[in-house]
Amino acid sequence: MSSAPEAPAPVFTSVTLYSLLACGAQFTVGYILAQLWGRKCTRADRWVLVWLFYDAIVHITLEGPFVYMSLFGTVATSDNIFAELWKEYGKADTRWLHSDPTIVSLELLTVVLDGFLALVLIYAIVKDTHYRHFVQITLCVCELYGGWMTFCPDWLVGSPNLQTSNWLYLWVYLVFFNGVWVVVPGLLLWQSWLSLKRTHQSQSAICERKAQ
Repeated sequence: MSSAPEAPAPVFTSVTLYSLLACGAQFTVGYILAQLWGRKCTRADRWVLVWLFYDAIVHITLEGPFVYMSLFGTVATSDNIFAELWKEYGKADTRWLHSDPTIVSLELLTVVLDGFLALVLIYAIVKDTHYRHFVQITLCVCELYGGWMTFCPDWLVGSPNLQTSNWLYLWVYLVFFNGVWVVVPGLLLWQSWLSLKRTHQSQSAICERKAQ
């Protein structure tokens, strides 16, 4: 007598809820820090600070533990609160469970370089330094490069590690959470472009007046 087929595992679990709440908490902390540190900044720059604080918090407190677990084992074999969060994301992209060399390499770069650049850029904005947009452009290019190299290698071989048949995994985990790191850096690059353009136009006008 054949046994009844097992019921599919639920998509939305308590870990799913905790993971989403953790992301919301990180954003909330970033928002609060931006309001405290950016009191003298423009409204636009305060929103940039919100992103940068959130960006740094994610890189350091979430991706940092991922790198540690991946260098000394795997997420799949780890047993801690951070492993549970990454196991949840691993339902959408299995490479994060088994220390994929490309992913770990990118995350090393992200945690060390991007996390540091985000903190430097926060200081540059708050103090209105001359190197603000140099750092901003560098950070944004690094973020966009990381997003491209995270997915392009898997796309080229038919996306065998990506779970796209489920709306939560596709639209929330893969599209939204990764898309934010494409859209926001893109907008910040545009902001830097406009700022450099205004600076160039101002300097050109000064030179023209001196030449007259």
